[in-house]
Amino acid sequence: MKQLLAIIMLTLFSTTVLAQLPVEVIPANQQEAWLQDSNAQDAADKELVYDFWRLVLVARDMDAAMEMMHEDYMQHNPNIPTGRAPFIGFFGSMDEQEPLAYIPDLVAITADAGYVTMAFKREMDNPNAAGTYTTTWFDMFRVQGDVIIEHWDYGTIQAR
Repeated sequence: MKQLLAIIMLTLFSTTVLAQLPVEVIPANQQEAWLQDSNAQDAADKELVYDFWRLVLVARDMDAAMEMMHEDYMQHNPNIPTGRAPFIGFFGSMDEQEPLAYIPDLVAITADAGYVTMAFKREMDNPNAAGTYTTTWFDMFRVQGDVIIEHWDYGTIQAR
């Protein structure tokens, strides 16, 4: 009996344990509160990036892009051109959408010394089992002089 128990215990502890918690989002009615900050500049930076996401990236309002982005905007996603004018050319060629009052799948937004990070829930197909799982995607922006000057995300080049 001891031997069977030892084999069971060894089997349990030698296998990979997957205990992922699902990613929870900020409810729409609480997102406005997350933009507040004890540091006035950090609060302004969060609001700028939040509005940029809703108005420029989702609604594709290129007039807002002209106001919110630095002319020498730097892009670190290999699929999107760097510079405000090329960015506007890329996103401006897409159909405009209605602006959203909030950001679906937003998990968190933080700001510190000109850097604003947003985390988003992503649902992915599970390659090892039937169904999906949730994970988190991060975007980081650098704000300078009340405009967005730089952006990083987990963008990767896709096979054609």
